[in-house]
Amino acid sequence: MATAAKQCFYEILGVAKTSSAEDLKKAYRKLAMQYHPDKNPGDKDAEHKFKVLSEAYEILRDEQKRAAYDRYGHAAFEQGSGGGGGGFGFGGGFADIFDEMFGDMMGRRGGGGRNAGRGQDTRYNLEISLEEAFFGKKAELKVPSSIACESCKGSGSKGGAAPSTCPTCRGAGKMRSQQGFFTVERTCPTCHGGGQVITDPCGKCNGAGRVRKEKTLEVTIPAGVEEGTRIRLAGEGEAGLNGAPAGDLYIFLAIAPHRIFQREGANLFMRMPIPMHVAALGGDVEVPAVDGGRVKVSVPKGCQNGHRFRMKGKGMTVLRSTARGDMFLEAAVEVPVNLTDKQKKLLQEFAKESDSRTYSPESTSFLDRVKEFFTDAAE
Repeated sequence: MATAAKQCFYEILGVAKTSSAEDLKKAYRKLAMQYHPDKNPGDKDAEHKFKVLSEAYEILRDEQKRAAYDRYGHAAFEQGSGGGGGGFGFGGGFADIFDEMFGDMMGRRGGGGRNAGRGQDTRYNLEISLEEAFFGKKAELKVPSSIACESCKGSGSKGGAAPSTCPTCRGAGKMRSQQGFFTVERTCPTCHGGGQVITDPCGKCNGAGRVRKEKTLEVTIPAGVEEGTRIRLAGEGEAGLNGAPAGDLYIFLAIAPHRIFQREGANLFMRMPIPMHVAALGGDVEVPAVDGGRVKVSVPKGCQNGHRFRMKGKGMTVLRSTARGDMFLEAAVEVPVNLTDKQKKLLQEFAKESDSRTYSPESTSFLDRVKEFFTDAAE
């Protein structure tokens, strides 16, 4: 059978069975360079030798496969091989090659070209007042950032000269290497995928194509924004390296606490102090509105502490809409303090003239329960 005639993998690599992993690697590299197809174009024997070397090394470089080979020989890799190729599966060492290949193609290569040096996205925290969130505003920001170097126009080369073609990859931005039967592409380590290099760097930016500087930006904050709203300014982040695109600037909004209103979405809430006589007799109370105006509230007779009033359409602006939320007012009936002698006398007379009908149903019900409690306790 073909298996019996197959040459020993150790003999193919010219090493002993006791060789270390490092010795195997050195032997393989030396022979692979000698028989590589690129160095022997059209030489079928060299091509065959290279494939045999790769097969032997991919088996022996993996500890588990090497152990299986030492015990069972070539037969360990012929079961389930499908009868083709080198008679071994795509695990172990070959899995490593696939990881390297696809990791490079899907990850590092994805950042090649001009995007390889794309500037970083930056964040700016901006606090605005509730009124500014209601009306919207134009804000001027001073943002510390990296900007394109004026001396070299962002190219990184002295005087703005064009970069040179990378001598390592010859402008491709990537390198190819042979690993076994596979050709693996990697980002060029010299130009980092750009395909070009700076031979005479700009003295102002040292070849980076960008310098640190504070820049002034104007941003429009729309009416109705809420806490945590994020505004994106494309291309206003850090400048890219050597003319690569700039990153984006993200502005995160925070709404400063208000001395009168509390906000929940588009609605506003406020405690509304009401003098005791207005709560008892009824009347009108004026309260401020978030738009700077005033709102008149009609207080009914006998208004109790905690009573809630709803003023429709007097709340916050709704983002990207003509609608507005509501304003809710919670009555806070004020008990008079620092009474004069005359006021005290009048309240005493009021108390003498008061009975259960004077108080609210809640108070009357409470007094009834108190009487029942003491009656039950006496029995």
